[in-house]
Amino acid sequence: MSEHVGLRQRRAALEGEWARRVPELKTVRRVLPGDAALRREVTESWVRSLDSVDPQRDSAPTSEGGTVGSGWSGSLLRGPVTALADEMRSIADDAGFVAAVTDESGTILWTCGGRVMRRRAERVNFAPGGRWDEPAMGTNALSLALRTGRPATVFSAEHLVAALHGWVCYCAPIHAPDGRILGVLDLSTTWDRSHPLAMSTVRTLAAGIEAGLRTAPGALPGQDGRASEVRLSCLGSEDVVRDGALLRLRPRQLEILTLLALEPDGYSPDRLREALYGDRPVTASTFKAEVSHLRRALGGAVATRKYALTTAVTCDAVEVLRALERGDTETAVRHYRGPLLPDSEAPGIVAWREHLEVAVREAVLASARPEHALRFGEYAPYDAAVHEHALDVLGTHDVRRGIAAGRLRTALRA
Repeated sequence: MSEHVGLRQRRAALEGEWARRVPELKTVRRVLPGDAALRREVTESWVRSLDSVDPQRDSAPTSEGGTVGSGWSGSLLRGPVTALADEMRSIADDAGFVAAVTDESGTILWTCGGRVMRRRAERVNFAPGGRWDEPAMGTNALSLALRTGRPATVFSAEHLVAALHGWVCYCAPIHAPDGRILGVLDLSTTWDRSHPLAMSTVRTLAAGIEAGLRTAPGALPGQDGRASEVRLSCLGSEDVVRDGALLRLRPRQLEILTLLALEPDGYSPDRLREALYGDRPVTASTFKAEVSHLRRALGGAVATRKYALTTAVTCDAVEVLRALERGDTETAVRHYRGPLLPDSEAPGIVAWREHLEVAVREAVLASARPEHALRFGEYAPYDAAVHEHALDVLGTHDVRRGIAAGRLRTALRA
């Protein structure tokens, strides 16, 4: 409830800024000092957009020719997107999103989602053939991601076009193996469903598409000509399997792999070094050696200039985040088998560990199913609130009450 109130207040603040600022910007055409509610990248985009976009337009224009059939059939993105289509449909259906993929010009090539959301999207031409680049549709997540080459989120009245104020959009660019931006992947929904984990989901899906591009016919994924299959377990247990064989990684290399799996957009060298060592004095050669050892263990699947995985890695922690984004507490609790790399003290791992624990715990406390609290309680023995919740939702005569009561007693004594 408090989150919804916060979103409503944020939306109201942005609507007020939009109503005040857009008329000013139409006149002065430059960014003016403003309220903290507005991000500078948003107002800068408003200024650029007002040269060609009417804020009162009701939908996106259609690309020349009105169809994208031939463009989609010949697109490099079609194969990798099709391979992930079932997963994207599941996420869109479960969480109430509509997903879209554009080409490098911002023209939508492909969409999926539930019938209700697709109909709402079609009203503003968020559909194949619709143009969503900045000169065509103003400030939106797709246009920002295309312009900056970075993931972007645009919420409610941050959109220049008033018809989009009921939406929130999460977007990540899709890069070719040579670094070119081929398009963007977008997840959009109504403003009241805004969720911080949506960005993690869209970045992970975009990384999956990029991995598919690298392993498509004509790509060179490895010396044997095929893509590696890597499975990372980092919740409670710690192991990595590549092509069916267990990899022996040192703790620091496991930390690097985990961080890269959780942040598919990658790390700059300085940021990754800080995430691993914090303020500890560690030489650059020591840090680079750890990355090099991991790169060799994965058959070269770590990019060099910006540290990022160049092959798809299945990771239990990422599966938990995706499930939470879909509102699927059952799957999240099933995959959560304990804290993230519990022996690690790397600052980046500690931050992700706390994020995952809090996210799963909140989902469990919001669930009326006792199985969720009982399962999570196995990994949170001293969390009295979780055990109390289990007792609250268990039936009076449920024999499992003894388990919850025993755990609660232990937690209160600690």
